[in-house]
Order: sequence, then structure tokens, then C-alpha cells
Amino acid sequence: MPSPTAPAPPVGALLRRYEDPGEPLSCQPVTQGLLNLGYRLATTRGAYFLKHHLDGDHEAITRQHRATQRLQTLGVPVAPPVEDARGDTVAVIGGRCYALHPWVDGRHRDGAHLTASQSRRLGSLLGLVHTCLDQVMDQHRTEQREDAYESADPAETFALIDELLALARSARPRDTLDALAEHRLLERRTLLELHADRRPPPASAGGWVHGDFHPLNLLYRDAEPAAIVDWDRLGVQPRAEEAVRAAAIFFVQPAGELELPKVRAYARAYRHATGADTAELAAAVHRVWWERLNDFWILRWRYQLHDRRADPQFAAVSALAVWWTREYAAVRDAFAT
Repeated sequence: MPSPTAPAPPVGALLRRYEDPGEPLSCQPVTQGLLNLGYRLATTRGAYFLKHHLDGDHEAITRQHRATQRLQTLGVPVAPPVEDARGDTVAVIGGRCYALHPWVDGRHRDGAHLTASQSRRLGSLLGLVHTCLDQVMDQHRTEQREDAYESADPAETFALIDELLALARSARPRDTLDALAEHRLLERRTLLELHADRRPPPASAGGWVHGDFHPLNLLYRDAEPAAIVDWDRLGVQPRAEEAVRAAAIFFVQPAGELELPKVRAYARAYRHATGADTAELAAAVHRVWWERLNDFWILRWRYQLHDRRADPQFAAVSALAVWWTREYAAVRDAFAT
């Protein structure tokens, strides 16, 4: 996790690498996450998004940058980094990696703010991302072992549930989320006991994906997507699963139900854009459902990492796993018919 006292970015040293970037006026933090830190950098020439890549993997960052540059030429709405005077996009200063991007004015929109037509546009957009990544990343494709896509082992999940239950019960002072966490953990253990025989086999169909496609990584200008941002998890995965995973974030309602009419519109557009068949989507639905049934990332952040930033999401996310199990056939049909 990034330290809340992370050093301020070296704005002066960074800007000197660029041709006529303007004089700095302000540098304000706009995001703080597990992977990176971001700032709105204003200069006399305009505004930029300054990204501090905390993992410092120069090769991976460069690969992400080249991908977005190539995607832009194919019409994908992205915000590639600004090249410095030497044509580089990654600046290593004091052993830390930085990148400068154009500032994109826009807003985030989740599924509640999307019409059926805009939901179709969203599915088509993700389909465009996947098909264009196939074109621009083919030279970087590496052989993937099938067991890289193993599904969650329920035995490990049962052990994690026991650990999180103990932490939730011992939390002091105890609040309403601790009580809800205990309830959901017990409920999920029962569901896993009932459905342990439905663990999906390893997935083998991998393609290049964004890796973290959700409302906070998509900026809209009015009703149109302006830029897909945050490509840090660019990688090879079963791509239909990203489509299902994204829909489960965009279209989840506060009570933990999915807006299935919008999901259906989105999924049909995605299938049309990629050529994915209904069997591929149905298999992806099953695997992501199983993933949700075994996943407790918000509680791990809260109890193991002592990070409560994701707490507001817990009610809907935990309810979704229960609702999805009950409405399994309807969810599968929304994606695959």
C-alpha cells in the first residue's frame, strides 16, 4: 500500500524533460490507490495528469504506454502519455517512475446513469478494446499455462472465512459493518457448502484485456466515453470474464441486484463486437459467479490491511453474491442469449 506520507513528486525535474510544458502553477493529488498516486498538474501551458507508478516496473509501464498509443490510432478513446524531449514516456527520478498524461475533463458514470442505448455502447466499447488489443499486442503475446486461470479453491476460502470471522468478531469498537461482515461470512460459508461441487475447471481461452475495466477507469464527456484510463493491469486473461466482471460492477444496484435488461443490452453488443459465442459468455458467467462467491477482498482490506476505503462498497458487493446465486439462471441468460 502507498504511504499517506509519500513524497511530493519532483515537478521541476520532471518538467525539464519536456519541450515547452509551461511553468508549474499547482500540483494537487487526485487519487490514492494501492498501485499508484495521481496528481492534477497545472502549468502555464495547461493541465496534465501526473502519475507516480509505485511498483516501478519500467518495462511493464512502457508496455502499457505503447499499447495506449497504438490503441489511439485505432480509434479507442484513451489518454496516452506525453513523450518527453527524447521520446520517452517514463521518467525515472530518484529511483521512482513517473509519467505525464494529458488532463481529460470528464466524469464517471455507472450503470444507473446509462440508458439501454448507452449500455450497448459500453459493451461495444469493451469489445473494441479487446479486438484492438489483439492487434496491437500480438507481438507481445506469450505462452500462457492453462493453470494460470485456476478457479478459487473452496478449501482455502473456508480457512479465510474462519480467519475473517475471528477478526470481525473481535473488532473494537464494533460497528454495523462488523455485524454485517459476520452475517455475510456465515451466509457465504453456507452457500459454499451447498455449491462446492460447482467449482469450474481451469479456463484456457486467454486474450489481452484492460484488467480493471470499471466506472472509475472510464471518463465520459457528456454522454460519450472520452477516455479509458489506468492500464496498470493490462495482461492476458480469459477476456469474456472481463466483460462479465465489468458488468457486475457497472450494473450492480445498491441492494446487490444487477440491472439485467441493461446487462443483456451490454452483453449482446459485446458479443457482436468480438464474435464471442454464447457458450463462452455462459462459461465466463459461471467462473465470475464462483469468483464472487469465494472473494472477500473488501474484508481483507478492512481487517488484514487496516484499509477502510472500500468499506462503502461492501453492502452491495456482498449482497450481489447471494442474489446472483439465487438468480443464477437469469444472470446467465442475460449474458448469453
